[in-house]
Amino acid sequence: HCLPPSSQIYPIHLPREMRTRRALLICNIDFEHLSRRDGAEVDVGEMTKLLEGLGYVVDVHRNLTSKEMDRTMKDFAALKEHRTSDSTFLVFMSHGVRAGLCGIESRDETTDILCLDTIYENFNNKHCWALLGKPKVVILQSCRGVRRGSVTVSYNADSAVPTCSSAHTIPTGLENDAFFEVHLESDFATLHSCTPDTVSWRSRVTGSIFIQHLINQFRKHAYNSDIQELFRKVQHCFGKEPRQMPAQERTTMLKKFYLFPGL
Repeated sequence: HCLPPSSQIYPIHLPREMRTRRALLICNIDFEHLSRRDGAEVDVGEMTKLLEGLGYVVDVHRNLTSKEMDRTMKDFAALKEHRTSDSTFLVFMSHGVRAGLCGIESRDETTDILCLDTIYENFNNKHCWALLGKPKVVILQSCRGVRRGSVTVSYNADSAVPTCSSAHTIPTGLENDAFFEVHLESDFATLHSCTPDTVSWRSRVTGSIFIQHLINQFRKHAYNSDIQELFRKVQHCFGKEPRQMPAQERTTMLKKFYLFPGL
């Protein structure tokens, strides 16, 4: 059965003047052993403007180790303002490797790396009750490896036919005595600047290509598009830029999230 429209959209319970939307932005620019991320300051300024325009108070932190990033997330997750908020944005900009984000003391793929799982653990429904059932939008600007994101293909290649996986069976007749249960992790929407193992591109003058396109699409379409449609529009911008492709990952949205729901 189709659900009524109201149950398919994340609700906004408080009027705008009573909402306390908060956003977290962590950007590493200067590193002890890695190259400076020239142009990243432009990303910080433009992203802060965008989020403030969307009604968020933005907590900006620069040049942190992985442990400091973790501590900053824990402090942000504990803010009382989340109780009277409807959502949050979590924005991370840094050098990166396949395993995660580089802290400022990183030397290689194993030293001072923030595992991406840490982000979701800090803001899941076990550790951040104030954001239970509320959209948590994660934006990740970083490389995820050293490969280029393009490949030359032939149009006459045979295409494999995907096989259907067997349907999951749902156990019946089970009960439990808990007060109530919730998903450990839900209501996340994540957009990474590139696919796994590939690089992200950044201009020393104008900042990261991904952040530029994201800001442009949000400014044009946030008034009438939900967050996943906005993500798709950002991805579409890279259709003719084969060097890089943003990826929607670890998205557990149960409903549509509109930044301007008309309230």
